[in-house]
Amino acid sequence: MAATPSIAEPGALLVGLDGALRGRTSGYQKRLGEMAGVYRDALAYASAITEHGSDHLVYRVEEHRAGSGAGALIIGTSTLLPGRYGDEFAVTRGHLHRKPDRAELYHCLSGHGVLLLESVDGQSRAVALAQGAAVHVPGHWVHRSVNTGDEPLVTLFCYPEDAGQNYEIIGAAGGMAQLVVDDGAGGWTTRANPDHRGYQEPAA
Repeated sequence: MAATPSIAEPGALLVGLDGALRGRTSGYQKRLGEMAGVYRDALAYASAITEHGSDHLVYRVEEHRAGSGAGALIIGTSTLLPGRYGDEFAVTRGHLHRKPDRAELYHCLSGHGVLLLESVDGQSRAVALAQGAAVHVPGHWVHRSVNTGDEPLVTLFCYPEDAGQNYEIIGAAGGMAQLVVDDGAGGWTTRANPDHRGYQEPAA
């Protein structure tokens, strides 16, 4: 008789507007010293290291995983603290999925920001985020969260467990094609990144 496959336990979660995820199974934090090369304004980044120290928290992620492989999901929260690096707003590292056809859902729980999306064939989108806004990110889109406000930007996310993350694609391209920057009038705008060399999407 064939062995019965193990069945994952359902996850009973409590999601806080502050990003706290009761029932989490894992998580991680990203500190300022780990964000080298992410911001185009290297002098502003170096000044931030001097002012705040390399251990300064930039964002944290809390996750729940139940099972693995095809069909399993990762559900979690991302809490991106406010900040400026020159006229650039604080960002997450951003990624394309290691399996590039995998999609992801982002739902803003609190704060204000932008989900910056760029396809490997040269398209760009900047979708404003505020409480209740959601973005369905299809496969083959590089994406990054940007905090354009003065409070933490908290999003709930969900994506397939087998998707993986390719963080290197952005650095190899010289950064994302667009930067989200202060518009000088209390808001935000995008500006072309002259260092961007185009994305090279890996095989699925």
